[in-house]
Amino acid sequence: MDINNNKCVMVLDADLPLGLLANTSAILGFTMGKLLPEMAGPDVIDKSGKQHLGIIAVPIPILKGDKEIVRNIREKLYQPEFSEVVVVDFFDAAQSCNHYDEFIEKMAGIEESELNYMGVALFGPKKLVNKLTGSMPLLR
Repeated sequence: MDINNNKCVMVLDADLPLGLLANTSAILGFTMGKLLPEMAGPDVIDKSGKQHLGIIAVPIPILKGDKEIVRNIREKLYQPEFSEVVVVDFFDAAQSCNHYDEFIEKMAGIEESELNYMGVALFGPKKLVNKLTGSMPLLR
């Protein structure tokens, strides 16, 4: 993986309550980490000799969107032009399930057009990621 020519960002629906924003970013990051474990840096040792597990080796800007922006980005990512971009999405149907089996069953009965996206995480060539998110503000 060429970190210098790739970029990772998250786009979240800024209208979500703070707890859901935190939960959405945690889930997106966890899943992206599963897909790209090489993004995590090596463990580090502090001055007192204590070990700390490695964290992500590149920044992940968290960008401010709304539900329409997140949906539009997700829809564009289905196009062949963006096939090199790894995408993790999170939506309200997933957020409302207590067990993964419940989530699987629920998703089998929902059309993609019915999903209310809360956020997406993208990783891929900088040019493609910037084409989708380059002018977006940071979530603050």
